[in-house]
Order: sequence, then C-alpha cells, then structure tokens
Amino acid sequence: MESVITNIVAAVNDVLWNKYLLLLFLLLGSGVYFSFRTHFVQVRKFGEGMRRVFGNVSLKGKHAGKEGMSSFQALATAVAAQVGTGNIAGCATALVSGGPGAIFWMWVSAFFGMSTIYSEAVLAQKYKQVGTDGHVTGGPIYYIKAAFKGKFGTFLAGFFAIAIILALGLMGNMVQSNSIGDAFFTAFGVPKFATGLVIAAICAFIFLGGVKRIASVTEKVVPVMACLYILGSIAAIAMNAQQIIPAIRSIFVGAFNPQAVMGGALGIGVKEAMRFGVARGLFSNEAGMGSTPHAHALAKVPKPQDQGVVAMVGVFIDTFVVLNMTALVILTSGMLGTIDSNGELLSGTALAQAAFNNSFGAFGNVFVAICLLFFAFSTIIGWFFFGETNVKALFKGSKAARIVYGVLALLCIAVGSFQKVSLVWDMSDMFNGLMVIPNLLAVLALSGLVAKCAKDNQDELR
Repeated sequence: MESVITNIVAAVNDVLWNKYLLLLFLLLGSGVYFSFRTHFVQVRKFGEGMRRVFGNVSLKGKHAGKEGMSSFQALATAVAAQVGTGNIAGCATALVSGGPGAIFWMWVSAFFGMSTIYSEAVLAQKYKQVGTDGHVTGGPIYYIKAAFKGKFGTFLAGFFAIAIILALGLMGNMVQSNSIGDAFFTAFGVPKFATGLVIAAICAFIFLGGVKRIASVTEKVVPVMACLYILGSIAAIAMNAQQIIPAIRSIFVGAFNPQAVMGGALGIGVKEAMRFGVARGLFSNEAGMGSTPHAHALAKVPKPQDQGVVAMVGVFIDTFVVLNMTALVILTSGMLGTIDSNGELLSGTALAQAAFNNSFGAFGNVFVAICLLFFAFSTIIGWFFFGETNVKALFKGSKAARIVYGVLALLCIAVGSFQKVSLVWDMSDMFNGLMVIPNLLAVLALSGLVAKCAKDNQDELR
C-alpha cells in the first residue's frame, strides 16, 4: 500500500512541481497577469507599503481590532509563515540545483509575486467575516465561495481547506520541527526528541492563547529573528568583502549563461536556473499559495487595498532581504560546489552551515541552528493558525474539532523533530501544491474587484 501511495504522490508532484512544472507556470503567469491588471501596483505603491509597515511598528498590538489584529501584527504573522527553513535550506538547494543564476529568477518570481499577494490580501479583507464567537476570520475559503457559487464553490473551498490543514498545519510542521531537531543536534548534540518535546510544549502554550497570543508572539519574534539573521549575514559577507562583486556578477551571468559560472560538469543550464529559482522563490514567499491571506484578513484597516500594499512588503522582506542574505553568504564564502565526506555536493542546511563556518569558524553551526530555530518556530506558529482557521470553517467553529486538530498538530511537531519519513515530506509538497489551484482560480475569477481596488490606489495619487 505504501508503495502505491508513494507512486501516486510522485506522479502528482511531477505534474505540479517537477516534470511538467504546472504550478511554476500558473504562479508566475498569475503574477504577470496581476502586475498588468493592477498597473504594477508593486511599483506604484511600494513606498506606501513601506510607510504603512515601518511607520506603524508596534510590539504591543497597537491599532488591533477587538478580536482581530493590527496591520503590523497581520504582516508579522504572514512573514512568520513566509520566512522559514526555505530561506536557508531552500536557497542553498536552489543554488546547488540551478547555480547562482537561480537567485536572479527568484527575484523575478518575487517581483511578480508581489502583485499576486496584493490581490490575495485585498480579497481576504473584502470577504472576511465575523464568526458566531465574535472573532474576525477570513481567508481563501471565503473568497473561493464568493467567486464560485453553489456546489462547485463549496467543493473547491472544502478541497482547499483540507489541503492546507494537511500541507501546513500537520505535515508541514513536521518538516519545520525536523529542521530544528537536525540543526540543534548538529550544533549542540541535543537529542532530537528532547528538542521536539520542548518546542511542542512552547507551541501548546501559544496555541492555547488563541489568535491574540499568536499575534502578540509573532509581532515580537519576527523583527528580532529578521534583525539577528540580517546582521549575522552582513558580518559574514563583510569578512569576504572582496568576493561581493564576483558573487553579484555570477548571479546575473548565471541567469543566462550558467556554464560560464559553474562550468559544464554540473550540467546546469538556463532551464535549471529558471526552474529552481522560480520554484524555490515562489515556495519561499508563498505568493499565490493561499496561506498568508488568513493573517491579512484579520488586520484592522480602513480599506482592503491598505492591507494589500502591506502584504507586498512581506514578499519583499522574505525574498529581496532575508533570502538574498543567504545567497550572498554562500556565494562569497566559495563553498558552493564543495564535496562533503561522502563524496556528494554540499546542499541544503549543510551548505549554509559550511558557508557561515567559513566566516565564523565553529560558531557558524551555532548561528545557523539559532536562526533555524527562530525561522522554523515562527513558521510553525503561522502555519498552525492557518490550519486552525480552516478547521473552524469546515466544522462550523466546533470546539471538539479544534481540540483534535491542536493535539494532532502538537504530535506532528514532537514526532517530526526526530523522525523523517520521506513519504510524509513528499505528501506535504503535494498538498502544498494542490491548495494553490483553487486559491488562484478564485483570485483570477475576482480579478475585476482587485483591479478596481488597485485603481482606487492609483486615483489617490492624483
């Protein structure tokens, strides 16, 4: 039975991510479409987005609604989910598989993705609801039903809800806790199961506090983790300052002529650079995947487009700031293409650790472990919240359903820290991809509304 399931999952992932690249074209194509439909809102309103974020920073929930979040809390919760292990391990993997040029295509995907996430946030705000318990709620499940009436809309919304609960709330959080367990075992020798139990216990305390406690934690953790990683990365890059210009050059040259940078031995071509750059970039910033709208729906803002421009900043922080730091640390360290003791290319977290070790010595492992703890832990919190929102919607706010979901999520966090099952990881990728389809279908169907909100943004400038 397991082999049958494995083959099915592999076949679906080939269609979605690997062989046929369906999601790559769908996500990137949607970004291009919305860029033109909104008259490149990511350029026109980028300054306003930055002012709204950094002009209203508060670590005490200032301007939050009674049962919602402040605009900054919503962004922090979204960024908590976006900035995860993909910003370290995912970036390193993209560099190995697609060469330095993959980073250029990450930039391209993020640029267009900013218009997609603007659209998602606008629709999440437009169709948010107040539940029977008085709590504000929202997300794709609501605008999917608005886009497609009747049984078809109900089916698509239910399909999305189940996919995101499995992809992020359960299986995805196993991936994140496993990254923490591996990093702490490598850096400190801490048993993986012990790390898992501690993380699960802390998460249980946060989860029991509901949306208010989740928002309170993310608005404090996200700025700290971002600053810590950025400062550490700048220090590591500065120690190899003479390699900065060659590293940047390799990104641009590698985007269009990978052989000139990597040589012919690795067999990396423009197709691989584009594929891995775009795919990893979109997977990292989650634009179009339907996850972050759950947070943006709860923001207390005067107009939907106000949160839309804030959401764009999340993609910018994730890709153009945090992910770029990892790329430059690796490229300036000269560790890309290094062979490990088993005769294999260093990749993923191991490559990132080797790059930081190049600058910091043995402390590099410790630094990466601490950053992975912040990144993965914050993602766990965000993903749990996204899954819980859909559990509430599916089971009409049932307390029993929420308790069962919470217990299962905590078990996944604890077990995932020390037990890596390849099938579970592949299934997480599959459901992650499947939830994109109903989300983007709805966003595209409601593109007229998005365009109107973007036009209102444009008219404000006159």
